Amino acid sequence: MLAIPVDISLEGASLAGLADLAGEAERCGIDRLWAPELYRSASVPLAVAAAATRRIGLATGIALAFTRSPFVLALEALDLDELSGGRLVVGLGAGVRRLNERWHAVAYDPPVRRMREVVAAFRELVAAMAERRDARSGGRLVDLEVVGYRRPHPVLRARIPVWLAAVRPGMAALAGEVAEGLLDHPVTTVAWLRDELLPAIRRGAERGGRTPPPVAGALICAASAADPQGARRAAACTVGFYATVRTYEPLFAGHGFGARLTGVRRAFLRGDAEALAEAVGEDMLDTFAAAGTPTEVRARAARYEGVVDRLWATPPHHLQQPADTARWQRGILEALGQAA
Repeated sequence: MLAIPVDISLEGASLAGLADLAGEAERCGIDRLWAPELYRSASVPLAVAAAATRRIGLATGIALAFTRSPFVLALEALDLDELSGGRLVVGLGAGVRRLNERWHAVAYDPPVRRMREVVAAFRELVAAMAERRDARSGGRLVDLEVVGYRRPHPVLRARIPVWLAAVRPGMAALAGEVAEGLLDHPVTTVAWLRDELLPAIRRGAERGGRTPPPVAGALICAASAADPQGARRAAACTVGFYATVRTYEPLFAGHGFGARLTGVRRAFLRGDAEALAEAVGEDMLDTFAAAGTPTEVRARAARYEGVVDRLWATPPHHLQQPADTARWQRGILEALGQAA
């Protein structure tokens, strides 16, 4: 067992499978489920998990902050908080420019200022609905006013925790200033956390006159006693996927892998899992992921103890079929489950 709580991603082939995973994760002592927003929404899987569990924490991990209005975000959060009996955490992230502007046709710049105003508007709306009053949040980018609206359904909490996802120091500093927590990105490392993100969180907290909030370190994990090499290949493909995203280039270059990125991109474009894993290499894989046998995964995950407050273990996803994702999820529960 790790000395810190362990969270996992709520991912699976079917909604029924998500219910099964949520129940199994709760029995294994997993502390929180983070629902990503890519192949499914961040909200519907949490509704499924809420109905299948009683104690485990539930979080959007992450919901894209700029692709929905603060009002819709508040309604989703209040519904999920009601359904789960007050177990919700709202994890918000900016995403990358291309995803926002080309996939969703929404404004992206400036992301830190925009995120600050989205969080302020969301909190004002939740508080106003809890207190049955009008809402007003005046920002330069997010300026809203709601008059005469009264929610007729239960509001369990006037403030639902907001965790911000961050890769770079600017967003990490904002999390330190205004959020209840920071969610790390799966492609970062303990060194990046110590050198870049944690100092930024402390600076933001000092600016906000508050104690630095907790941090969930993220780690790509693939564990299999029967097929450790398959687990390593799967994790390498996901590391390779992230290495093709220009936003994350400083991370890879900062760890000494900048010269390798051209070859990784070429293998990625061919869609060849073996070539992509080979282009990533064993050293790059072990820098950015924990993969192999359950014992090896536990040992690598233990690097986060004493650095962060909790660990978010995510399965490989690139070039993986739904059955593969389910297999890596089971491996995470075997390797990192916290039940006594």
